[in-house]
Amino acid sequence: QGCTQKYIVKNYFYYYLFKFSAALGEEIFYITFLPFTYWNIDHSVSRRMIIVWSIVMYIGQVSKDILKWPRPLSPPVVKLEMRSNAEYGMPSTHAMAATAISFSFFIATMNLYKYPFELGLVAAFVFSTLVCLSRLYTGMHTVLDVIGGALISAVLLMLLYPAWDTIDQLLLTSSFCPLFSIVVPLVLCYNYPKLDYYSPTRGDTTTILGAAAGATVGFWLNNQYAAPAYTSKSFQPGFPLVTSTMVLVLARFFVGTLVVLLTRWVMKSVVLGVLGYRYRFPIRDLEARRRLEVEVPYKFVTYSSVGFVATVIVPLLHELLGLM
Repeated sequence: QGCTQKYIVKNYFYYYLFKFSAALGEEIFYITFLPFTYWNIDHSVSRRMIIVWSIVMYIGQVSKDILKWPRPLSPPVVKLEMRSNAEYGMPSTHAMAATAISFSFFIATMNLYKYPFELGLVAAFVFSTLVCLSRLYTGMHTVLDVIGGALISAVLLMLLYPAWDTIDQLLLTSSFCPLFSIVVPLVLCYNYPKLDYYSPTRGDTTTILGAAAGATVGFWLNNQYAAPAYTSKSFQPGFPLVTSTMVLVLARFFVGTLVVLLTRWVMKSVVLGVLGYRYRFPIRDLEARRRLEVEVPYKFVTYSSVGFVATVIVPLLHELLGLM
Protein backbone atom coordinates (compact mmCIF):
# COMPACT_ATOMS: atom_id res chain seq x y z
CA GLN A 1 0.00 0.00 0.00
CA GLY A 2 2.89 2.36 0.61
CA CYS A 3 4.36 1.87 -2.88
CA THR A 4 4.06 4.68 -5.38
CA GLN A 5 2.20 3.68 -8.52
CA LYS A 6 3.73 4.14 -11.95
CA TYR A 7 1.78 6.24 -14.40
CA ILE A 8 2.26 8.20 -17.60
CA VAL A 9 1.19 11.85 -17.77
CA LYS A 10 -0.51 12.54 -21.09
CA ASN A 11 -1.81 16.03 -20.37
CA TYR A 12 0.60 18.17 -18.37
CA PHE A 13 -1.83 21.09 -18.18
CA TYR A 14 -4.40 19.06 -16.22
CA TYR A 15 -1.68 17.31 -14.24
CA TYR A 16 -0.10 20.50 -12.88
CA LEU A 17 -3.43 22.34 -12.60
CA PHE A 18 -4.95 19.69 -10.35
CA LYS A 19 -1.75 18.99 -8.42
CA PHE A 20 -1.63 22.70 -7.64
CA SER A 21 -5.36 22.75 -6.84
CA ALA A 22 -4.90 19.82 -4.44
CA ALA A 23 -2.25 21.85 -2.59
CA LEU A 24 -4.89 24.54 -1.96
CA GLY A 25 -6.46 22.19 0.57
CA GLU A 26 -3.25 21.39 2.44
CA GLU A 27 -1.08 22.88 5.19
CA ILE A 28 1.10 25.02 2.92
CA PHE A 29 -1.99 26.94 1.80
CA TYR A 30 -3.46 27.32 5.28
CA ILE A 31 -0.20 28.49 6.79
CA THR A 32 0.21 31.22 4.16
CA PHE A 33 -3.25 32.35 3.02
CA LEU A 34 -4.99 32.58 6.39
CA PRO A 35 -2.24 34.75 7.95
CA PHE A 36 -2.10 36.76 4.70
CA THR A 37 -5.72 37.80 5.15
CA TYR A 38 -4.93 38.96 8.69
CA TRP A 39 -1.86 40.96 7.67
CA ASN A 40 -3.18 42.48 4.45
CA ILE A 41 -6.97 42.33 4.14
CA ASP A 42 -9.00 42.65 7.33
CA HIS A 43 -8.83 41.27 10.87
CA SER A 44 -12.56 40.50 10.99
CA VAL A 45 -12.38 38.54 7.73
CA SER A 46 -9.47 36.47 8.99
CA ARG A 47 -11.17 35.75 12.33
CA ARG A 48 -14.38 34.54 10.70
CA MET A 49 -12.54 32.37 8.19
CA ILE A 50 -10.48 30.68 10.92
CA ILE A 51 -13.57 30.06 13.07
CA VAL A 52 -15.46 28.46 10.17
CA TRP A 53 -12.41 26.55 8.89
CA SER A 54 -11.59 24.96 12.26
CA ILE A 55 -15.19 23.91 13.00
CA VAL A 56 -15.81 22.56 9.50
CA MET A 57 -12.52 20.65 9.41
CA TYR A 58 -13.00 19.09 12.83
CA ILE A 59 -16.46 17.82 11.88
CA GLY A 60 -15.14 16.55 8.55
CA GLN A 61 -12.19 14.70 10.06
CA VAL A 62 -14.27 13.08 12.78
CA SER A 63 -16.96 12.11 10.25
CA LYS A 64 -14.37 10.21 8.23
CA ASP A 65 -13.35 8.05 11.16
CA ILE A 66 -16.93 7.44 12.26
CA LEU A 67 -18.34 6.56 8.82
CA LYS A 68 -15.22 4.60 7.75
CA TRP A 69 -16.02 4.72 4.04
CA PRO A 70 -13.05 3.44 2.02
CA ARG A 71 -11.25 5.47 -0.59
CA PRO A 72 -11.47 4.45 -4.28
CA LEU A 73 -9.93 1.07 -5.07
CA SER A 74 -6.56 1.11 -6.78
CA PRO A 75 -6.52 -0.37 -9.36
CA PRO A 76 -8.49 0.65 -11.35
CA VAL A 77 -7.91 4.16 -9.94
CA VAL A 78 -4.37 5.53 -10.08
CA LYS A 79 -3.54 7.44 -6.88
CA LEU A 80 -1.16 10.37 -7.24
CA GLU A 81 -0.87 10.90 -3.48
CA MET A 82 0.11 8.37 -0.85
CA ARG A 83 0.24 10.28 2.47
CA SER A 84 -3.53 10.49 2.94
CA ASN A 85 -4.20 7.03 1.52
CA ALA A 86 -4.44 5.63 5.07
CA GLU A 87 -7.42 7.89 5.79
CA TYR A 88 -11.04 7.09 5.03
CA GLY A 89 -12.77 8.85 2.18
CA MET A 90 -16.16 10.23 3.12
CA PRO A 91 -16.41 13.21 3.31
CA SER A 92 -13.60 14.87 1.36
CA THR A 93 -12.07 17.36 3.79
CA HIS A 94 -10.32 19.06 0.86
CA ALA A 95 -13.76 19.79 -0.58
CA MET A 96 -15.01 20.92 2.83
CA ALA A 97 -12.06 23.24 3.44
CA ALA A 98 -12.19 24.73 -0.06
CA THR A 99 -15.91 25.40 0.20
CA ALA A 100 -15.66 26.83 3.71
CA ILE A 101 -12.67 29.09 3.02
CA SER A 102 -13.75 30.41 -0.38
CA PHE A 103 -17.37 31.16 0.52
CA SER A 104 -16.65 32.47 4.03
CA PHE A 105 -14.09 34.82 2.47
CA PHE A 106 -16.67 35.92 -0.10
CA ILE A 107 -19.41 36.47 2.49
CA ALA A 108 -17.09 38.29 4.89
CA THR A 109 -15.70 40.68 2.27
CA MET A 110 -18.72 41.47 0.09
CA ASN A 111 -19.94 44.18 2.49
CA LEU A 112 -16.46 45.51 3.28
CA TYR A 113 -15.10 46.04 -0.23
CA LYS A 114 -16.64 47.27 -3.45
CA TYR A 115 -16.52 44.57 -6.10
CA PRO A 116 -19.19 42.96 -8.31
CA PHE A 117 -21.22 40.40 -6.39
CA GLU A 118 -21.20 38.05 -9.37
CA LEU A 119 -17.40 38.23 -9.63
CA GLY A 120 -16.94 37.24 -5.98
CA LEU A 121 -19.45 34.42 -6.30
CA VAL A 122 -17.78 33.04 -9.44
CA ALA A 123 -14.31 33.27 -7.84
CA ALA A 124 -15.47 31.33 -4.78
CA PHE A 125 -17.17 28.74 -6.96
CA VAL A 126 -14.13 28.31 -9.24
CA PHE A 127 -11.73 27.97 -6.30
CA SER A 128 -13.82 25.33 -4.54
CA THR A 129 -14.55 23.49 -7.79
CA LEU A 130 -10.87 23.25 -8.73
CA VAL A 131 -10.01 21.74 -5.35
CA CYS A 132 -12.93 19.31 -5.59
CA LEU A 133 -11.96 18.20 -9.10
CA SER A 134 -8.35 17.75 -7.98
CA ARG A 135 -9.48 15.06 -5.53
CA LEU A 136 -11.04 13.11 -8.39
CA TYR A 137 -8.06 13.61 -10.70
CA THR A 138 -5.55 12.46 -8.08
CA GLY A 139 -7.66 9.38 -7.37
CA MET A 140 -8.13 10.17 -3.68
CA HIS A 141 -11.93 10.44 -3.58
CA THR A 142 -15.09 9.33 -5.30
CA VAL A 143 -17.62 11.79 -6.73
CA LEU A 144 -19.87 11.06 -3.74
CA ASP A 145 -17.05 11.90 -1.28
CA VAL A 146 -16.50 15.26 -2.94
CA ILE A 147 -20.17 16.19 -3.29
CA GLY A 148 -20.81 15.09 0.29
CA GLY A 149 -17.92 17.19 1.59
CA ALA A 150 -18.99 20.30 -0.31
CA LEU A 151 -22.63 19.95 0.80
CA ILE A 152 -21.75 19.34 4.46
CA SER A 153 -19.49 22.39 4.41
CA ALA A 154 -22.19 24.53 2.79
CA VAL A 155 -24.76 23.45 5.41
CA LEU A 156 -22.36 24.17 8.27
CA LEU A 157 -21.57 27.58 6.80
CA MET A 158 -25.28 28.41 6.62
CA LEU A 159 -25.78 27.28 10.22
CA LEU A 160 -22.77 29.26 11.48
CA TYR A 161 -23.46 32.46 9.57
CA PRO A 162 -26.33 33.74 11.79
CA ALA A 163 -24.11 33.33 14.88
CA TRP A 164 -20.98 34.59 13.14
CA ASP A 165 -20.88 38.04 14.73
CA THR A 166 -21.89 36.76 18.18
CA ILE A 167 -19.14 34.13 18.23
CA ASP A 168 -16.60 36.67 17.03
CA GLN A 169 -17.60 39.18 19.70
CA LEU A 170 -17.42 36.57 22.47
CA LEU A 171 -13.99 35.41 21.38
CA LEU A 172 -12.74 39.01 21.40
CA THR A 173 -14.23 40.19 24.68
CA SER A 174 -14.92 37.24 26.98
CA SER A 175 -12.43 36.82 29.81
CA PHE A 176 -12.87 33.06 29.41
CA CYS A 177 -11.73 33.10 25.77
CA PRO A 178 -8.06 32.05 26.31
CA LEU A 179 -9.03 29.17 28.62
CA PHE A 180 -11.89 28.05 26.37
CA SER A 181 -9.75 28.31 23.22
CA ILE A 182 -7.07 26.02 24.67
CA VAL A 183 -9.00 23.55 26.83
CA VAL A 184 -11.85 22.68 24.45
CA PRO A 185 -9.63 21.86 21.43
CA LEU A 186 -7.29 19.82 23.64
CA VAL A 187 -10.19 17.81 25.05
CA LEU A 188 -11.46 17.17 21.52
CA CYS A 189 -8.01 16.05 20.35
CA TYR A 190 -7.43 13.69 23.29
CA ASN A 191 -10.90 12.18 22.79
CA TYR A 192 -10.63 11.80 19.03
CA PRO A 193 -12.31 8.60 17.68
CA LYS A 194 -9.98 5.61 17.96
CA LEU A 195 -9.17 3.41 14.98
CA ASP A 196 -7.77 -0.11 14.72
CA TYR A 197 -4.72 1.23 12.89
CA TYR A 198 -2.84 4.52 12.70
CA SER A 199 -4.30 7.25 10.51
CA PRO A 200 -2.98 10.81 10.10
CA THR A 201 -6.48 12.24 10.69
CA ARG A 202 -5.96 12.73 14.44
CA GLY A 203 -2.65 14.49 13.88
CA ASP A 204 -4.09 16.69 11.13
CA THR A 205 -7.07 17.57 13.31
CA THR A 206 -4.76 18.48 16.18
CA THR A 207 -2.76 20.69 13.82
CA ILE A 208 -5.89 22.54 12.71
CA LEU A 209 -7.36 22.98 16.18
CA GLY A 210 -3.98 23.99 17.59
CA ALA A 211 -3.45 26.67 14.95
CA ALA A 212 -6.99 28.00 15.48
CA ALA A 213 -6.51 27.99 19.28
CA GLY A 214 -3.28 29.98 19.08
CA ALA A 215 -4.77 32.45 16.62
CA THR A 216 -7.90 32.90 18.76
CA VAL A 217 -5.83 33.66 21.85
CA GLY A 218 -3.90 36.13 19.72
CA PHE A 219 -7.11 37.81 18.53
CA TRP A 220 -8.29 38.16 22.14
CA LEU A 221 -4.96 39.53 23.34
CA ASN A 222 -4.79 42.08 20.52
CA ASN A 223 -8.30 43.26 21.33
CA GLN A 224 -7.56 43.57 25.07
CA TYR A 225 -4.47 45.67 24.51
CA ALA A 226 -5.73 47.60 21.46
CA ALA A 227 -2.99 46.42 19.13
CA PRO A 228 -2.44 48.72 16.14
CA ALA A 229 -4.39 47.75 13.05
CA TYR A 230 -2.94 47.49 9.56
CA THR A 231 -3.64 50.51 7.40
CA SER A 232 -2.74 52.00 4.03
CA LYS A 233 -4.21 55.46 4.63
CA SER A 234 -0.85 57.16 4.40
CA PHE A 235 -0.57 56.42 0.69
CA GLN A 236 -1.64 58.92 -1.96
CA PRO A 237 -4.24 57.93 -4.59
CA GLY A 238 -3.23 57.05 -8.12
CA PHE A 239 -0.56 54.79 -9.57
CA PRO A 240 1.92 55.34 -6.70
CA LEU A 241 -0.76 53.93 -4.39
CA VAL A 242 -0.87 50.68 -6.34
CA THR A 243 2.91 50.40 -6.46
CA SER A 244 3.46 51.28 -2.81
CA THR A 245 0.63 49.07 -1.61
CA MET A 246 1.91 46.05 -3.55
CA VAL A 247 5.40 46.51 -2.12
CA LEU A 248 3.94 46.80 1.39
CA VAL A 249 1.75 43.73 0.93
CA LEU A 250 4.64 41.64 -0.37
CA ALA A 251 6.94 42.84 2.41
CA ARG A 252 4.38 41.93 5.09
CA PHE A 253 3.80 38.54 3.50
CA PHE A 254 7.45 37.53 3.13
CA VAL A 255 8.47 38.79 6.58
CA GLY A 256 5.43 37.18 8.22
CA THR A 257 5.74 33.88 6.38
CA LEU A 258 9.44 33.64 7.22
CA VAL A 259 8.71 34.18 10.92
CA VAL A 260 5.83 31.68 10.88
CA LEU A 261 7.88 28.98 9.17
CA LEU A 262 10.80 29.61 11.51
CA THR A 263 8.46 29.33 14.50
CA ARG A 264 7.10 26.03 13.22
CA TRP A 265 10.61 24.61 12.73
CA VAL A 266 11.88 25.75 16.14
CA MET A 267 8.78 24.60 18.03
CA LYS A 268 8.76 21.21 16.34
CA SER A 269 12.34 20.63 17.38
CA VAL A 270 11.89 21.92 20.94
CA VAL A 271 8.59 20.20 21.71
CA LEU A 272 9.65 16.90 20.18
CA GLY A 273 12.92 17.04 22.09
CA VAL A 274 11.09 17.62 25.39
CA LEU A 275 8.60 14.82 24.71
CA GLY A 276 11.39 12.49 23.63
CA TYR A 277 13.17 13.15 26.92
CA ARG A 278 9.93 12.72 28.90
CA TYR A 279 8.84 9.46 27.28
CA ARG A 280 12.33 8.10 26.55
CA PHE A 281 12.29 7.69 22.79
CA PRO A 282 14.62 8.93 20.00
CA ILE A 283 13.08 11.84 18.11
CA ARG A 284 13.40 9.95 14.81
CA ASP A 285 11.21 7.11 16.12
CA LEU A 286 8.13 7.49 13.92
CA GLU A 287 6.09 4.91 15.81
CA ALA A 288 6.67 6.67 19.14
CA ARG A 289 5.65 10.01 17.61
CA ARG A 290 2.30 8.48 16.61
CA ARG A 291 1.35 7.65 20.20
CA LEU A 292 -1.51 9.70 21.64
CA GLU A 293 0.51 11.11 24.53
CA VAL A 294 3.16 12.33 22.08
CA GLU A 295 1.31 13.29 18.90
CA VAL A 296 -1.35 15.50 20.47
CA PRO A 297 0.91 17.74 22.62
CA TYR A 298 3.59 17.78 19.92
CA LYS A 299 1.29 19.08 17.21
CA PHE A 300 -0.98 21.17 19.41
CA VAL A 301 1.83 23.13 21.07
CA THR A 302 3.70 23.55 17.79
CA TYR A 303 0.77 24.88 15.79
CA SER A 304 -0.84 26.90 18.57
CA SER A 305 2.53 28.68 18.74
CA VAL A 306 2.35 29.24 15.00
CA GLY A 307 -1.17 30.71 15.28
CA PHE A 308 -0.17 32.95 18.18
CA VAL A 309 2.99 34.20 16.49
CA ALA A 310 1.11 34.94 13.25
CA THR A 311 -1.47 37.10 15.02
CA VAL A 312 0.60 38.76 17.78
CA ILE A 313 4.35 38.61 17.18
CA VAL A 314 4.34 39.17 13.40
CA PRO A 315 2.17 42.35 13.63
CA LEU A 316 4.53 43.71 16.29
CA LEU A 317 7.47 42.98 13.99
CA HIS A 318 5.66 44.63 11.09
CA GLU A 319 5.14 47.72 13.24
CA LEU A 320 8.79 47.74 14.26
CA LEU A 321 9.85 47.54 10.60
CA GLY A 322 7.43 50.29 9.56
CA LEU A 323 5.14 47.97 7.59
CA MET A 324 1.88 48.83 9.36
